[in-house]
Amino acid sequence: MKANVTSAHYSTVSYLFIEDWLYALRPLCTEEKYLSFLKHADLTIEHNLSQARVTLDQLVRLYQLSAVETGDEMMGLWKRPIRARALQHLLTSVREATSLTSALYRFSTFWNLLLDEYQFTLNEKDNRLVLALEAQDESRPQRFGHMLILKLAHGLISWLDRKEVPVREVGFAFDRPNFADDYSVIFPSLVKFSCRQTFISFDLADLGPVQIRSTADLDLFLENAPRDWIFTRSREHTEALRVRSYLSRMGWASANLTEVARSMHLTSRTLIRRLEADGTSFQSIKDALRRDIAIRHLSIGLKSIEEIAHEVGFSSAANFHRAFQSWTGTTPSSYRNRK
Repeated sequence: MKANVTSAHYSTVSYLFIEDWLYALRPLCTEEKYLSFLKHADLTIEHNLSQARVTLDQLVRLYQLSAVETGDEMMGLWKRPIRARALQHLLTSVREATSLTSALYRFSTFWNLLLDEYQFTLNEKDNRLVLALEAQDESRPQRFGHMLILKLAHGLISWLDRKEVPVREVGFAFDRPNFADDYSVIFPSLVKFSCRQTFISFDLADLGPVQIRSTADLDLFLENAPRDWIFTRSREHTEALRVRSYLSRMGWASANLTEVARSMHLTSRTLIRRLEADGTSFQSIKDALRRDIAIRHLSIGLKSIEEIAHEVGFSSAANFHRAFQSWTGTTPSSYRNRK
């Protein structure tokens, strides 16, 4: 799958987004092991959890550590443990499909053998294919688990298509959380909450034949998991994602609203309205990108705070300190010292 590396590279989600995952993971191991996971994934945060940000690298490290060490490849997110090598068997099965539609069918039948509290359904409706989780009991939806399994379905068919497959719509059977904006980092589509079922839908026209994947491709996908499928790389769909992608590729510092709107064949007024419909603004997208670039550089540790401040457009390190603290609840130096 070709990746828009820069856009995905700099994306972050809030710490609150992964709290359900941490809650499910904690009972699977000793307190010492749990704290070790957080330390090695660089996720030990003592204050301001509501403002802390999590990078793709941190998510990948935590997934790879905990999936192996707990013996559950879904790390407590479902009632029944998902034993080692389940993901490998899933990939082997979907790789033999002849079309993306049949790959999703194989995906659903595979998980229906493993899940107790939910069963997948796959239905065609109005030229769309809808993959949905049908509740089998009164279990409360595990937000991170529902997100992850839908994203796995999207990631697998995108891997089989060698490009990110457009998503028509995503819905979740839980109320809109206060970190709802993070879902746009994961899914390149309209995301709804408080739905009857958790689902993901695709236009049938986008679900063509499978591109052949080798055993080496499969091994690499497993080795990198979940890096190759957790964050969206799409340049399409929501206007907010398109604006962020443009700023990532062309440079956010000099780009203005008029220029970005022109590149999208829109008037400035139309783009403003569409961003408002996405619940954001041009300046908010620009600031989020600056924040995520700063977090990335602080994580890598090769540039001084003064250099980072200049790169993300601040005239002084002091101004950068104040902005970074308002974005994340901590100072750049404190963030770097967590490493």
